[in-house]
Formats: sequence, C-alpha cells, structure tokens
Amino acid sequence: MENFVKFIRKTISIDESELNIVLSRCRKKSVRKGTLVLKKGQIASQYFFIVAGGLRFFYEGLTSENTTWIVFKNEFFTEISSLNPQKPTRFNIIAIEDTDLIIIDKKDMDFLYGHVPVWHEFGRKIWEETTVRMIDQILKFQTLTAEERYLEFINTPEILQKIPVKQLASVLGITPNALSRIRKNIR
Repeated sequence: MENFVKFIRKTISIDESELNIVLSRCRKKSVRKGTLVLKKGQIASQYFFIVAGGLRFFYEGLTSENTTWIVFKNEFFTEISSLNPQKPTRFNIIAIEDTDLIIIDKKDMDFLYGHVPVWHEFGRKIWEETTVRMIDQILKFQTLTAEERYLEFINTPEILQKIPVKQLASVLGITPNALSRIRKNIR
C-alpha cells in the first residue's frame, strides 16, 4: 500500500484519519500474466491502482485484437465507459505481466466520496488527468504521422519493452508491417 499512499499524498493533501478510512476500503490483488481483469460484456465495478506490472485494454475487431490503452505502475484507473453508466464493457482488460493491484470497489468509492470530503478532489484530479491524456492521444492520431506517433512512444520505453510489436502497432493505429518499416527507417 506504500506506493498507493505516496500516490494519494502526491495528488491531494489528506490527514491521517481520512487516509485510514480510504485504506480501509482498499484491497490488494495479484494477477498473473494473461489473466483477464475485466471481460467484454461484464459490467465494471472496480477502480484499480497498479502497484507493479501492467494491463492492456483491447477489443476484438473483425480480424484481430485492437489495443486501445496500456496502463503501468502508479496509474489509477477504471473502465469508466462501463462503470459509470453500469453498462457492459466493450473491452477486455488483461495483465501483460504479473501485476499487483490495489482495488477499490465502486460501492466503496461511493462511500469515500460521501464520507471523506477531500476524496472528491482526488477523483476530480484523476479524471482531469485522464481526460487530458485521452485528448492528447486523440490529437496525436489526428495531427501526427504514424512515424511521429512512434517517436512519441520511444519516450515511454516501458511500453516498447513490455508489449509485442503487434500490440504496439495496434496502439499506434498501424499494421505491424508499417511499424517494422518505421523502425527500420529510424535506426
């Protein structure tokens, strides 16, 4: 929980008693590489903080899996398009390596919003940061070439080291062959 406590304290100013209430609503879980954390058709009911490891969001297209999002250590997230409206998810979320999580169930998050006033600020800051990240990703798809998008990913070596070329190509919105040509041209 130490990493999560640091993350919380970096995000908001919280006193010890409020922090203890938050931590009382959290639980740890370890998942093995290849384990589905959320399966298409399920309704999301949890928030996650990654202590170690990584997860991949993907959906099944007509001919292949399409990776849309990858999250790593020290990220807090949920599948909001399922959790908030309580609709079946369109995504699968799978561990790309052995992963340690802190989990807060939706009912516990709702409790925290109702009983820990500063927790609203935590939620607001998390969603603002997530929204900025999503807007940046959309703008990159609309304004950058595939090669420029790849060069952006080089700044995140964790992604390059932990996901196969096929999945990286999917995140970039290109074919594996196109990614191979880009990588060859950059070397």
